[in-house]
Amino acid sequence: MARELGLGRRFAAQATDLQDAELERLSDNRNVLAALLEAVLGALFLEHGFPAIERAVVDAFAARIDYALTTHVDHKTELQEALARSGRQVAYVVLSAEGPAHERHFTCAAVVDGEQLGSGVGSSKKAAEQEAAREALSRLGGTSGLLPEDEDR
Repeated sequence: MARELGLGRRFAAQATDLQDAELERLSDNRNVLAALLEAVLGALFLEHGFPAIERAVVDAFAARIDYALTTHVDHKTELQEALARSGRQVAYVVLSAEGPAHERHFTCAAVVDGEQLGSGVGSSKKAAEQEAAREALSRLGGTSGLLPEDEDR
């Protein structure tokens, strides 16, 4: 959404104290763009109030909301949300990191209540954690009553 609104380009036009290479890198950085969008929405909310911006925000995000509701994207978030319903939390532990820096493979575990419920391997910690969360979800879903049934899935 930030890219569609040209927020990176607008940010670059206003930031005069950064070098061109750094400015270009920042103005296209996903995290910076997300922060810019969040700041813009927050400023609009504070300036105009929610009722005034609600329809525009919902319309702008409608396709993304539909996608999020119908497409599974993030095992870590799904696991965290499912556990939170019963007051539990997950922690991720790096079990190993192997290979040269440019070709690392990580093995991570998803730990719930001191028990390793899933493990995963990936070329980044995030990818390994996603796989560990997927495995933990599978184990918890197959264990009677550990996760509440979600009718919408």
